[in-house]
Amino acid sequence: MGRILGAFGVKGWVKIQPFTETPDGLTAYRTWWIENEGSWSPCEVEKAQVHGQALAAKLAGCDDREAAALYRGREVAVPRSELPQAGENEFYWADLVGLKVSNTRGEDLGTVARVIETGANDVLVVEGDRERLIPFIEEVVRQVDLAGGVIRVDWGSDY
Repeated sequence: MGRILGAFGVKGWVKIQPFTETPDGLTAYRTWWIENEGSWSPCEVEKAQVHGQALAAKLAGCDDREAAALYRGREVAVPRSELPQAGENEFYWADLVGLKVSNTRGEDLGTVARVIETGANDVLVVEGDRERLIPFIEEVVRQVDLAGGVIRVDWGSDY
């Protein structure tokens, strides 16, 4: 849901790059799970505020700049069970990663490795015989079948 960029000020606040739809997406959660060398630990959020496209937060037990600096580079998450249900034709990026991608001609294009955000729209990064960047827009994405593990796109294998 985000990545800690580093310390923010001198009183133990951290600056977060949110991966949520809006910068304030993480502020609804009082407990975040913070990654540290592959393991995750819960951490109480005392306060969080939007700062432009970033988020500043005060984490419990993090009381000075040196303590905040130790969080640099760590991922921030919340349990899936606490996330709101996705609406119709809405998908969490995490649900798209790992899905197979085939085009309307039945050609296998690869597997979604990640999703990136651009100014215009989200883009599927599909790895197969080569890397493809496929816009995640209605004109291209014809079907997302989460249960079947496949995304069908109107996208040529030679694109």
